[in-house]
Amino acid sequence: MSRLPDLGPRGEGWVAIQGVLFVAIAASALAPEAWGETAAAVTLALGVVLIVAGGVLAVLGVRDLGGSLTATPRPRADGVLVETGVYGRARHPIYGGLVLGALGWGLVNASLPGIALSAVLLGFFYLKSTREEAWLADRFAGYPAYRGRTKRFVPFVV
Repeated sequence: MSRLPDLGPRGEGWVAIQGVLFVAIAASALAPEAWGETAAAVTLALGVVLIVAGGVLAVLGVRDLGGSLTATPRPRADGVLVETGVYGRARHPIYGGLVLGALGWGLVNASLPGIALSAVLLGFFYLKSTREEAWLADRFAGYPAYRGRTKRFVPFVV
């Protein structure tokens, strides 16, 4: 059992906090830094790569979850444990993709607050996924073994 709060019967509070973070990250584009031309070109290119990679990872996660997808962290009563596709390599690829996209957004917009907020988002998703994994372990007997053989957010990375 997790010591983290449920924040609602299905974890709705976690989703609300996530929404606030997304709005703050989007708004961070309003505070661009004055980086040199070379730095701006590099961060723009790297940011675009991260946004695309994050988008692909998140879309694969949504696709592979299929009918088990839910907006809240508590698993669906009729859901199944998905261990195939991108979930064969990462337990929370949607969260990983969103963090990569947020970091890319901060880089594309030359926003130090955006980059910092993407680190905050990573920490938030670590906590949210810890709460979610306690529910998943309660619901699916095979979850602890699955957790032991897969990365948390990004295949082959973390």
